[in-house]
Amino acid sequence: MPGWATETAASSATYPGATRKQRSIAIAFLILTLLLTCTATRALTRVLYLVAVAAPARTVLGVSSVVFAVVNRRCLRFMSQEALGRSCTGSAFGDLVAGAMAHSWRVLVQGLTSLVFLCAHAADDYVRPPPSPLVLVAHDKPASHPQQVHISTVGASSMRVSWVTDDRSVPSVVEYGKSPGKYTASATGDHATYRYFFYQSGAIHHATIGPLEPSTTYYYRCGKAGDELSLRTPPAALPVEFAVVGDLGQTGWTATTLAHIGGADYDMLLLPGDLSYADTQQPLWDSFGRLVQPLASARPWMVTQGNHEIETLPVVEVAPFAAYNARWRMPHEESGSGSNLYYSFDAAGGAAHVVMLGSYAAFDEASEQFRWLEADLARVDRRRTPWLLALLHAPWYNTNQAHQGEGERMRLAMERLLYDASVDVVFSGHVHAYERFTRIYDNEADSRGPMYITIGDGGNREGLALNFVKDHKSAHLSVFREASFGHGRLRIINDTNAVWTWHRNDDEYATVRDEVWLESLAAAAKPSLAATTGRHIDEL
Repeated sequence: MPGWATETAASSATYPGATRKQRSIAIAFLILTLLLTCTATRALTRVLYLVAVAAPARTVLGVSSVVFAVVNRRCLRFMSQEALGRSCTGSAFGDLVAGAMAHSWRVLVQGLTSLVFLCAHAADDYVRPPPSPLVLVAHDKPASHPQQVHISTVGASSMRVSWVTDDRSVPSVVEYGKSPGKYTASATGDHATYRYFFYQSGAIHHATIGPLEPSTTYYYRCGKAGDELSLRTPPAALPVEFAVVGDLGQTGWTATTLAHIGGADYDMLLLPGDLSYADTQQPLWDSFGRLVQPLASARPWMVTQGNHEIETLPVVEVAPFAAYNARWRMPHEESGSGSNLYYSFDAAGGAAHVVMLGSYAAFDEASEQFRWLEADLARVDRRRTPWLLALLHAPWYNTNQAHQGEGERMRLAMERLLYDASVDVVFSGHVHAYERFTRIYDNEADSRGPMYITIGDGGNREGLALNFVKDHKSAHLSVFREASFGHGRLRIINDTNAVWTWHRNDDEYATVRDEVWLESLAAAAKPSLAATTGRHIDEL
């Protein structure tokens, strides 16, 4: 996808006008910097480890996030300018030295911060592979130029268009039509900003366009100043295809996943939490928005929150989900929800109903989310809605060593609601691997229960969760599992049948590694017509 700029070592950068001697000095300076920090790093690592173990995890993580954000800010700014080919010091030699310092210090601080996070999270006691380099997408357009454009479905025939401008005076207007350059309609929305510690966001615009015709390509422009983009509206009837990916991030693995999704013909993307992995570094939200724009501006992205969207800072009392709620506004009000953290919507003219749940919002029987879910499911008429899907972040069933039991309280509170409503599939993320279970209810195989699928392998910076527990109590319910990056596709063919495929990232290829045909629980005449297993290889 064009516009991606990958982090590279400063020693491999080339600058016009820099002599071989100057480059050699810069490389030597980088090596010296790393050597000088080794002794200090060892001592600091011991201190951080002891602090992380002894201090309350919530405080440690909050303080570490602040330190990392402050130190890392200038490094990210330098690398963004470097990606655009701009000089930060005014001289080639100065840029080489500054680049060496920025990259070395960023690696050092990120490594130490990651160690604190690792020590503070007792559940994360597995070893992950080295993280893939971040993919930073710089903004090289004027301040009034729209960026980070993404769309989401609103109601039966409308789309919400969201975008950001550095210029906070740009109008929140979207012009659109069925022909390139010919805009026959327009819609005006609103915009807002948010502050996060030292960071001030640009203007975040939201405008709803419609009514729109189904299965139709529209051309549109944001803010009367941007490039022309195009989107295709979802169909008004079956078949419909969902791309599903969790724990996306913005790494080299993410780039591969997005390329594979972009090469498919799908109607809508579903994301069960953990989007940018900004983790308090707010400029990474901007970079993420630019990274996903080519896909997110062309098909609706329907998302729910993960733990990496919380971003609380107990030291300065920053509200949770500040960036997520401001940037990714979902149709919660239209579904009767009082929170952007959980909502529902219809697809394919109501043939499919999708429930997006909040793993990090209150979910017990006395909570607003529980009452909302109970009422929402009660409104679904399975005679006209044969397919019912649910998404959440922390999985209720999981045989991986990572994040064991973190979704158990929510399962105990809400599983009965989904079972009684005959939910067909429950997608989750959080665990950085792929796993598909049979139909389950209350830890037992049940042909009337949902099929549970973990799809938290989009490409995050933390790496894969490699260790599955062989003698786990749910191992007999796990049909297929593999710790690889990839994405899934659910194609609902008609009222009765659907096919799910999981596509593993094999370099430039998206290899179909797992496939299963499903029959709608609403359409099934008897339990024996539940899921029929298809192709999969080397079951672990």
